[in-house]
Amino acid sequence: MSAPAILQVEHLSKSFRGLKAIADVSFAIAPGSITSIIGPNGAGKSTLFNLITGYLAPTAGTVRFNGRPITGMATNRIAELGIARAFQIARPFRDISVRENVRIGALFGKKGLRDVEATTERGMKLASLAHLADRRASALTVGQLRHLEVARAIATRADLLLADEPCAGLNPTETAAMIDVLRQIRSSGVTVLLVEHDMPSVMEVSDRLLVLDAGMLIADGSPHEVAKDAKVIAAYLGTPEAS
Repeated sequence: MSAPAILQVEHLSKSFRGLKAIADVSFAIAPGSITSIIGPNGAGKSTLFNLITGYLAPTAGTVRFNGRPITGMATNRIAELGIARAFQIARPFRDISVRENVRIGALFGKKGLRDVEATTERGMKLASLAHLADRRASALTVGQLRHLEVARAIATRADLLLADEPCAGLNPTETAAMIDVLRQIRSSGVTVLLVEHDMPSVMEVSDRLLVLDAGMLIADGSPHEVAKDAKVIAAYLGTPEAS
């Protein structure tokens, strides 16, 4: 028997002045998986992340985490339950070290007993940053800052990590390193939900793809299945005109 879903999105919708950014989207995420949300620009990916993490309230629908409704819950309460978000644009405390930045993440997040130092070290190790622990954040490269953003999120002792375009703008070496980090995080027992534009990375790292177009979920399946879906091909490449 399969484990209960860690995240359930049920008939979620969001409208802005009559424009439906998300339209009746439903899916469930299995624990211990890496799932990627993909779609053209303006498809609603960021809006969906904002609805799940409490930055926006839905017009309709429900979000459940480990069976508990979290719809409209404050972002800090969602973090206390075990959901963390790593943003595309990292905003660390630039004048302090990597270790100190990650330690701040370890002071917050999921409720319960915490060993701040052990959690800090774990976050740096999973994000492949332990060798830079004493370096100031201001001295990090763009790729290293992405790792720091992930490390701070993991240090909250999250059970579910939402990562917003962690590979955007990275070179091939940096992208490969980020894919390794995401796999390490999944292997540690954390479920990962991505929004990502880098399709080679998505195809390589994902167990499952969810495809949005104009706010609607148009495909859901393995990377191999989704890559052959006619609706997905049309959404990305356009429908050929009849000759």
